[in-house]
Amino acid sequence: MADTLTITDNRTGKTYEVAIQDGTIRADALRQIKTGDGDFGLMTYDPAFMNTASCRSAITLIDGDVGILRYRGYPIEQLAESSTYLEVAYLLLNGELPNQAQLEKWTNDITHHTYVHEFLREGMKGFRYDAHAMGKLVSMLGTLSTFYPESKNVRDPKVRHDHIIKLIAKMPTIAAWAHRHSVGRPYVYPDNELSYTGNFLNMLFRMSEPRFRPHPVLERALDVLFILHADHEQNCSTNAARAVGSAETDPYCTLAAASAALYGPLHGGANEAVLRMLRAIGDIKNIPDFITGVKAGNGRLMGFGHRVYKNYDPRAKVIKKMAHDVFAVTGRNPLLDIAIELENIALSDEYFIKRKLYPNVDFYSGLIYQAMGFPVEMFPVLFAIPRASGWLSQWQEMLGDPEQKIARPRQIYTGIELRDYVPIAQR
Repeated sequence: MADTLTITDNRTGKTYEVAIQDGTIRADALRQIKTGDGDFGLMTYDPAFMNTASCRSAITLIDGDVGILRYRGYPIEQLAESSTYLEVAYLLLNGELPNQAQLEKWTNDITHHTYVHEFLREGMKGFRYDAHAMGKLVSMLGTLSTFYPESKNVRDPKVRHDHIIKLIAKMPTIAAWAHRHSVGRPYVYPDNELSYTGNFLNMLFRMSEPRFRPHPVLERALDVLFILHADHEQNCSTNAARAVGSAETDPYCTLAAASAALYGPLHGGANEAVLRMLRAIGDIKNIPDFITGVKAGNGRLMGFGHRVYKNYDPRAKVIKKMAHDVFAVTGRNPLLDIAIELENIALSDEYFIKRKLYPNVDFYSGLIYQAMGFPVEMFPVLFAIPRASGWLSQWQEMLGDPEQKIARPRQIYTGIELRDYVPIAQR
């Protein structure tokens, strides 16, 4: 017998049976409950989707109560330990890890699509010297749409596949050039003999040397960071990608929309906020006063807590361990000692334990990016590059879901119901 929820309308005495499936009820099942004759039917009201599932997805599993994050069933810790970003991108998009031949072809296809049209290089000159790197990335993604009009045929699996490869390949090139533009350096073209992250570091930091060779520890650290950021279920930017993509928008403009959502400081700017907090604390001896201020409501503990995690973010554990490897190469960031002590105090303080405020992925990632030489304006761009594979996976899954239609939420109208127009002379 199917699970059901019985709802009794106390006004009319009527009862309604609503099916429960996968721990949810369908919102449109409530429409059978009317508040009056000719009424549309009962709706749910859920600002910011705090308790609403908008889709079915087989890509990413998060259990925030116990601190679980899995891609296609694989624990994030195992992928970070043993996999590469391109292997994980293949997994997200195709549902299975590639075999050796599949991985070699996938890597080769992406490697040979890293170049972008020279017009984009010229178009980069149109930005002010101090234009934010994320704004440039959003603009360039939209511009790429005009180079590939065939990408609008989103219902063709081959077209989707071809442009998914192009997007994953070109994201690091656009991102690196956005940085080089900001610092007034000539653009560096891709080196197809390097790895995905090695090539990105090459395009970012190569100067006059004939050949750039990234430090293997830093190259691997960036690859792990890309794995950790590849997907995170139905967050703000993924929701934007699905909503925009539901109109059958091409993948370039879909990712431009997702990147624009990530541009917001509440989403892609969280690790920058952590750095500002640590700099404001300034010294370990100032932490007790800072904690007292947070409890009194005079400050915020940035990098702690998460909408879905009520336990230690599993990504934060991986990053914390990796930070020490990075600092062994780059030199120790003095803010790390403040961060570690702040974490130790917060995790032992009943005030934060009761509120389930644990470190999240942003708490240590900014320290690593800063140590590797990235300016803070590049932090959300470093987020967007790997998240492209997650956005594209979610976009592709949405297009193949027969239940999905163009996104169009309902609203509760709170304005004036009706009034007559008043000529301007009588106002």
